[in-house]
Amino acid sequence: MKCLKGSLAAVMVIAFVVTGMFASAGFCQPAQRLAGDPSDLATAVIEVAKACLPAVVHIEVTERSEIPNPLLPFENDPFFRHFFGVPKKMPKKFKQERVGVGTGMIIDKQGHILTNYHVAGGASKIRVTLSDGTQYDATVVGTDPKTDLGVIKIAAKADLPFVTFGDSDQVQVGQWVVAIGQPRNLAQSVTQGIISAKHRRGITDPSSYEDFLQTDAAINPGNSGGPLLNLKGQVIGVNSAILSESGGFEGIGFAIPSNMAVRIVDQLVKNGKVVRGWIGVSVQDLTADLAKSFGLQLPKGALIGDVTKDGPADKAGLKRGDVILLYQGKEIADSSALRNAVANTSPGQEEAVTIWRAKKKEELQVKIGNAEELVKTLVVTLKDRLGAEVRPLTAQESQEYGMDRPSGVRIKWIDPKGPLGKAGFEVGDAILTVNVQPILGLESLVAILGEVKPHEKMALVAIDHRTGQMGNVEIELP
Repeated sequence: MKCLKGSLAAVMVIAFVVTGMFASAGFCQPAQRLAGDPSDLATAVIEVAKACLPAVVHIEVTERSEIPNPLLPFENDPFFRHFFGVPKKMPKKFKQERVGVGTGMIIDKQGHILTNYHVAGGASKIRVTLSDGTQYDATVVGTDPKTDLGVIKIAAKADLPFVTFGDSDQVQVGQWVVAIGQPRNLAQSVTQGIISAKHRRGITDPSSYEDFLQTDAAINPGNSGGPLLNLKGQVIGVNSAILSESGGFEGIGFAIPSNMAVRIVDQLVKNGKVVRGWIGVSVQDLTADLAKSFGLQLPKGALIGDVTKDGPADKAGLKRGDVILLYQGKEIADSSALRNAVANTSPGQEEAVTIWRAKKKEELQVKIGNAEELVKTLVVTLKDRLGAEVRPLTAQESQEYGMDRPSGVRIKWIDPKGPLGKAGFEVGDAILTVNVQPILGLESLVAILGEVKPHEKMALVAIDHRTGQMGNVEIELP
């Protein structure tokens, strides 16, 4: 689970969920016994716990990494060698090992388990303990950092109990829910509460695909990744983060909706990766004043700020200044809702998009593209402006640099005569911020650079790959 303190900075902990594509016969199916949500809460929670505890597992993750030697810059300094006993020849890096714990849910009798990306993404060893105490080593099937989900697998000799999914779109605010997990390494803990709100976005990472359910069911570090269940014993969410000043439970928890998890798990199990839809627009939320200026009564919809040339939206006739009101016939509340909806659409499909243009509605057909096309476009754009090819930092690399969430980029190739090359950057160096704005991905970096005019100087926070030291560098774009 991610613990978000005051400024919403994420502190990594651990989590899991289970997928509904495996909702055939299994152990955790109390729906047959509980036809509806019982009025007797005590009995309902007991029944859910009995039915689902066997399918919830404890996970121990070992991460091995290398950190730069902090004394390396003083290797040739006679003062430090004399007074601090620094040897003449020192290793450039030290090996570091960290152990974390979390929760998981078995999603089929073959041993697939759903967990968070921040649990399995950087793991070098994963140990799973079942409810009966049996232990297994697990392998990573696939992970998806954009939704903070991942799938691991154990090779059990016998069929395993597993959970089933409910429809998170049908969840109501005020509905009773049950959470199961390993808070503070206390195995098989059960808590209950209600759904406090739906569609919480921008909680952990603005560049990720978020549509959280908010709950006041008690969840703590180690709880994350465990199931959030309705009173029928169906998983309707994956406990993933908390909002807290203390680092512990304060009544504000967030769970990834089960419907989102099902789509991601299905792709990870089948392909080992997630393929998302893309239409090639940058969008923003509507304010009340903007809505009024466009002739709209309510500030709902996604305002198009830019259209990628020759992208799906451009070919369909979408233009800058259009407001997308409906996608697939469903109302679009804001820019995040559109982003999630498009990402969940398979590339190649044609979808109806209702827009607001010149104070009237129009409907256009857009052929959904592959989001991998976007990555290729972004790489070319960055290469042209920076004279370098970059990739996002991995979760493990970010942790090595002391960051609590993946951000920043690492240089893969550089033109010595380009802006970064002239400033002394080398392959392997990392860039964390541009003009005090954190880089949350390639899209984020392109957007930030789009605000920088030609021949304008900009300030970067960078890390030297040789020493691991962080510093400020100023460059000028052509």
